[in-house]
Amino acid sequence: MMDNSFRALRITEDESGNFSRNIISRTIDELPEGDVLIKIHYAALNFKDALSSIGNKGVTRKYPHTPGIDGAGVVVESKVGNFNPGDEVVVTSYDLGMNVDGALSQYIRVPAKWVIPLPEGINLKESMIIGTAGLTAAISLYKMERNGQKPEHGPIAVSGASGGVGSMAVSILAKAGYQVIASTGKEDCYDFLKKLGATEVVDREYINDDSSRPMIKPKWAGAIDTVGGNTLATLLKGCKPTGSVAACGLVGSPNLSTTVFPFIINGINLLGIDSANYPLEERHYVWAKLANEWRLSNLDDIVTDCSLDELDPYIEMMLKGETKGRIVVKM
Repeated sequence: MMDNSFRALRITEDESGNFSRNIISRTIDELPEGDVLIKIHYAALNFKDALSSIGNKGVTRKYPHTPGIDGAGVVVESKVGNFNPGDEVVVTSYDLGMNVDGALSQYIRVPAKWVIPLPEGINLKESMIIGTAGLTAAISLYKMERNGQKPEHGPIAVSGASGGVGSMAVSILAKAGYQVIASTGKEDCYDFLKKLGATEVVDREYINDDSSRPMIKPKWAGAIDTVGGNTLATLLKGCKPTGSVAACGLVGSPNLSTTVFPFIINGINLLGIDSANYPLEERHYVWAKLANEWRLSNLDDIVTDCSLDELDPYIEMMLKGETKGRIVVKM
């Protein structure tokens, strides 16, 4: 018989607008409506979760709330025929952990269209090391290759390479046979990135051209950008002809100041990456690549493990930009 009570991280707001986070006991009845009830075995900590945990209304509108945009576990109850009790499943992105109680909790209840079966070839923990970060990086490469990107064209630059998406991008690109220029502002992460497969590790200023030139000498054949702002503009104007630049983050800035010259002279493709609402059919396809062709043998090099009780300091570190790789929480 299922225990009706469980533990969850809970963010609350008081009358003065101050936020606090605590691990509390909840009941199944308190979960939102949905088609599938899942017992979470592993969750991942993402930057959105860290923002939600301090009351960022741009991520989560209403509190109290449980963050956690990535979760993997086992189906307990299902109202739909395509999922059955005992099925191992993965839930990433959509509105999970943003405005629907998320996976930093021992149970979640979600719409069936948010759930995918655990891809054959990886286990539950591995799916969370990958998580939204790995899915975002993989979608980036998938869209780049659909636009003609190939390893023989030259190296791919990755900005914010020590972060969750960046570290996964370095690893996936290396697995797919690409040379990788990994950019980071953290000197202590150089060896970490080389271990993940980076051919070259450079300071973030390498891809931060502050001149007024509309184009610069090409240094990379394509790029995956997690930073935005002038970094993205530099990646565009320093890209070799016909290359693709995938934009999937804005940790530096949401603004982009550039010219049309990289596009109309060098034929650069600027690809927007939205993993949150990525079509389900293609989501299945990309996950299958992550579990097979792009399956990483170095996942243990990317992950830091913790329990729910140990999570709080990692939230603070992530907000300060002091984490590297992926943080996976055993629930």
